[in-house]
Amino acid sequence: MVYYAGVVLAIAFVAIAAGGCGVGMGLTVAGFLNAMARQPEMASRFQLFMFIGLAFIESLTIYSLVISFICLGKLPAPEVLLELAKQGVK
Repeated sequence: MVYYAGVVLAIAFVAIAAGGCGVGMGLTVAGFLNAMARQPEMASRFQLFMFIGLAFIESLTIYSLVISFICLGKLPAPEVLLELAKQGVK
């Protein structure tokens, strides 16, 4: 039973990581826009570095999605979990 609880917690932490990636992407774009507003002549160079950074952030999001699917495959059917919970209560 503890194993299944750990898997569920792992899936929850992966979801939090994916949410953090979204926040990171937003901060990256905000920083790019701020830099572009300060130095418009360097916008193309900033844009290159922004896209490289966004690609790294997006790869972390894809990896977390794959890990969550793998963890979901480790969980049994809900009926089995309910039976385990009933046995643990007794």
